[in-house]
Amino acid sequence: MAAVCVLGGNTLLDFTVIVFVLGFAHAVQSEVDDVTTELYSVEGRVFPPDSHVTSNWQVSTRVFMNGGDFVGFLKEDGTFTINNVPSGSYVVEVAHADYAYEPVRVEINSKGKYRARKVNYIQTSQVLQVPYPLKMKPLKRFRYFQVREQWRVTDFLFSPMVLMMILPLLLIMILPKMMNDPETRKVREQVFLSDLQICRDSGVKSMFPSALSSVPNANVPQISILQ
Repeated sequence: MAAVCVLGGNTLLDFTVIVFVLGFAHAVQSEVDDVTTELYSVEGRVFPPDSHVTSNWQVSTRVFMNGGDFVGFLKEDGTFTINNVPSGSYVVEVAHADYAYEPVRVEINSKGKYRARKVNYIQTSQVLQVPYPLKMKPLKRFRYFQVREQWRVTDFLFSPMVLMMILPLLLIMILPKMMNDPETRKVREQVFLSDLQICRDSGVKSMFPSALSSVPNANVPQISILQ
């Protein structure tokens, strides 16, 4: 009988210890879950494309995080708030049909601190911080269609076929005038007479008798040649 009582007491003690351990583990797990599942909000403002934009531009604008994992809508003044966001790193993008906005990366640590920086897919280690709450401004307008080319006179004048016809005509008109220029003619005569003088001094007069006889000695410049 005593042995049975001792056995029963040990069993009850073991059961109590097991219940206590399970309760403690459940409490610790609950605290861990509360810490890991703490959610935050991402806030910012989207500025309108220009002053002439229609009043309902907020309706056609969306704010996406990580390609659509979280979606935000704009208020009347352009502000937005995306709730229930866990800690981590997210790329915030503004989607508009006519205008492009620069994306921003928002980082939230486990302590709830925010840091916003520009997105750089090439140099990921480069950090260029931007103000938070976010201020999203348009960069440019999308161009879905290419402007049709128009005919211009300059395109016709600078075409290869026209240039091939005009350049020879210009050369034909300009070269004769250059040849008849007095200064150019004088230089040519001086060069020719100098060549004749060199030939005469070199003893090759017999090779050009008619040319040398037609040139008077008075008009031939005297050029001294080293013997």
